[in-house]
Amino acid sequence: MSFPSLESRVADARRLAEAYLRLWDLSPFVDEVVLVVSELVTNAVRYGNGRPVVLRVYVSDGALVIEVRDGSPLPARLRLVDEEAESGRGLFLVAALAREWGVSPDGTTTWCALELPMQGEEA
Repeated sequence: MSFPSLESRVADARRLAEAYLRLWDLSPFVDEVVLVVSELVTNAVRYGNGRPVVLRVYVSDGALVIEVRDGSPLPARLRLVDEEAESGRGLFLVAALAREWGVSPDGTTTWCALELPMQGEEA
C-alpha cells in the first residue's frame, strides 16, 4: 500500500493490515500488528519529510514481516525519553514485540519481523 504522508492515513494503514491478517487467518496477531503498523507508519509520516509512505506486510520464514518505507535517508533510531515525554517510545514498542527489527542500508525503510507459531501450535 502506498499513500500520501498524512496523519489521517495512519488509520487506513492499520485497517488494511488488520484486513489482511484476517484474510490470512492470522487474527490472533491483529492487536500486535496494528500497534506496530501504527508506530512505524506514524514515524514515517512525521519524519519522512512529506515523501509518500509505502507499507508492505508479508509472511516469510515463520515470521510476519512489516516494512514501512518513507524515502528519507535518515534512518529510524531508538531514542531515550524521560517519563514525562508524550512521544518517542514507538521503536521501543516495536523492538519489544518483534523477533527482530532494523533499517535498510539506505535508511529509507524500517522493518520488523513478528514470530508466528509453527503450524499446529496455538497462537
